[in-house]
Amino acid sequence: MALQNGFSINSTPLDESGETTPLLKKQVVDVDDSVPPQCCSARYNLAIMMFFGFSVVYGLRVNLSVAMVAMVNGTNSQTTLNSSVGHECPVSSHGNNNGSQTPDQPDGIPQYSWDSPTQGLLLGAFFFGYLVTQIPGGYLAGHFGGSIFLGGGVLGTAALTLLTPLAAQLGPYWLFGLRALEGFGEGVTFPAMMAMWARWAPPLERSRLISLSGSGANFGAFVALPLTGFICHSLGWPAVFYMCGGAGCIWAVFWFILVSDQPGTHPRISTREKHYIINSIGKDGGAHGWSVPLLPMVLSVPLWAIIVSQMCANWGYYTLLTSLPTYMDTVLHFDLRQNAFLSALPYLGGWAFSVISGVVADSLLEKELLSVTAVRKIFTITGLLLPAAFLVAVGFSGCSGVLAVTFLTLSTTVGGTSAAGVFINQIDIAPRYAGVLLGITNTFATIPGVVAPIITGYLTKDHSLAGWRNVFCLSAGISAGGALVFTLFGSGKVQKWALAEEEQAETERDGLIPT
Repeated sequence: MALQNGFSINSTPLDESGETTPLLKKQVVDVDDSVPPQCCSARYNLAIMMFFGFSVVYGLRVNLSVAMVAMVNGTNSQTTLNSSVGHECPVSSHGNNNGSQTPDQPDGIPQYSWDSPTQGLLLGAFFFGYLVTQIPGGYLAGHFGGSIFLGGGVLGTAALTLLTPLAAQLGPYWLFGLRALEGFGEGVTFPAMMAMWARWAPPLERSRLISLSGSGANFGAFVALPLTGFICHSLGWPAVFYMCGGAGCIWAVFWFILVSDQPGTHPRISTREKHYIINSIGKDGGAHGWSVPLLPMVLSVPLWAIIVSQMCANWGYYTLLTSLPTYMDTVLHFDLRQNAFLSALPYLGGWAFSVISGVVADSLLEKELLSVTAVRKIFTITGLLLPAAFLVAVGFSGCSGVLAVTFLTLSTTVGGTSAAGVFINQIDIAPRYAGVLLGITNTFATIPGVVAPIITGYLTKDHSLAGWRNVFCLSAGISAGGALVFTLFGSGKVQKWALAEEEQAETERDGLIPT
């Protein structure tokens, strides 16, 4: 990789203000370390493995949401539900009044008389465990390496999922505990992913690699929602958990065979690719040791910008993930099978746009058209403001199912562009501590997963159009607020506290002090 004015292609010279937006500092780069092909490379094979891993992860996360309809005997509660739902929208030919009836199950499949509060508690149990392991998972992955934590998290969650039918038979408290343990295991996966990319992703390929691997979440939701409904109808709800759990266990076997923590220990990586990755990342790709700069992290304005923006973005995401089927059932009156497919449709667009945004973002950086800070802010604004506008449009679409589904799909689709924005910004400001930072930001960003459904339930207790309009407008306002915060306070520069002591001394000596 040729040097430009003493910098690698991953660096930019000082500007007139004395500040830089380096992806890396000065480094010696061998002339033979040209960019190796992406196709069939070790780093892109890793991204593909992560993509399927997070597809499984989200399948394990959302399977209970759909299976719950088949697990619960809703006959006794149906009269109460029908009497409480205000039919402001007519039941057209695409739906029917029986959309909330429990679907028939094969002979011998048990069903349970859980009331609505119990169902809500079971559906939220996952997040209680998920909150606990984010920060410890990121910290340990940054020290020991992420492969064991990502693979172990998926394997543990998958194995526990196989026990779901047994736990349900034992009682709701057992199922609550099992789901909390699943969240406990899954909480380490995203921080471990970021810790691995800190060692694997060349700076000019970060956006596309991280966006591709993380897009498995949207793809998993798109596949799992309708597939779970089909399996419940055809084989019975226990088969959902056996198949999802089995898929996770199979994926884990391939993961532990094919993946290594870093390029230097990968047995099948080419010498050319290994040197390219190591020299591109430099010292920032090393383990952070046992100590981390906690106080500077707490006082870091760019880190708080990430935290606030991700919380705001996730408010709308979790609102749709948990409440969209209810909206389509009680307001638009889609039947169960239509509901499952249409609830999944927005995630297909989100998956496609998240992958595309990563490629575009890296292209802008590679051509040196924009700084890292500018790229992250542009994709964050696009991924939060435009979806907010479409959510407002959903709120005023009335009883038109076509308009509502169109605007919901557009909102989630365009929201996928934030994958190349705030959602990977941790590795920009502190590559060495990327896993820890993602654990911190994801802990805060999970709070909307607990709070948003409660607020939605309160606002829509009368099942009116006005109530749902308030839900969508509230989500839009919060999302727009997140875009504003990141625009004002976000940064793509490596922070001084994220550098090793020798790097800080070298940076200060060269006059390249990131802010």
